[in-house]
Amino acid sequence: MKFFLDTANLDEIKKGYKMGILSGVTTNPSLVVKEGVKFEDRIAEICQAVPDVESVSAEVTPIALTAEDMIAEANELIKINGGDKKVTIKLPMTVAGLEACRYLTKKGVRTNITLIFTVNQALLAARAGATYVSPFLGRLDDISEDGVLLVEKIAAVFRTHNLDTQIIAASVRHADHVTRVAMAGAHIATMPLKVVEQLTKHPLTDQGMEKFSTDWEKVVSK
Repeated sequence: MKFFLDTANLDEIKKGYKMGILSGVTTNPSLVVKEGVKFEDRIAEICQAVPDVESVSAEVTPIALTAEDMIAEANELIKINGGDKKVTIKLPMTVAGLEACRYLTKKGVRTNITLIFTVNQALLAARAGATYVSPFLGRLDDISEDGVLLVEKIAAVFRTHNLDTQIIAASVRHADHVTRVAMAGAHIATMPLKVVEQLTKHPLTDQGMEKFSTDWEKVVSK
């Protein structure tokens, strides 16, 4: 399973990239507005900060309600950073979003259908040609449904029907989410930097480092 960082904060992205584990970055209008920057400028900055990842998402705006509106916005977004091929157009799970997805896919543009909450939605997105589908775990957990189980079901359906669309486990809240979606068959998990950092930690690792440090002091003091 690959790791994407879910943020529009440039410092966090640079920090995550230095770890050497990133395959992509996901953003959305809500994340960008927190940064107080122009959307297109921040996407360009992200592309420059992570030159060798496979995908940087750029989402159409909520006011793009028709397929034509979404395609028009997408045509501008794919020009970012000189037409950087890793720019992925993020589209909503709507009829218009599916129409735009099919059109863009035929043009060779990467697409990510977001706000997936059912197997049927994921299957429709895959059939429309989406490069990625993004089921939202945390938001399902918030209403007492099992987000990880959804990922497992989508993965099973995609295997049964030989679909190439990759599953991005989104709305990841904690380290256990990551473990469980990896076991469930997600191709990618996208998460905040704080969750990535949680994955590096274990009390026994800290204890081991402390013991090694103490023992090393004994060695060098001789």
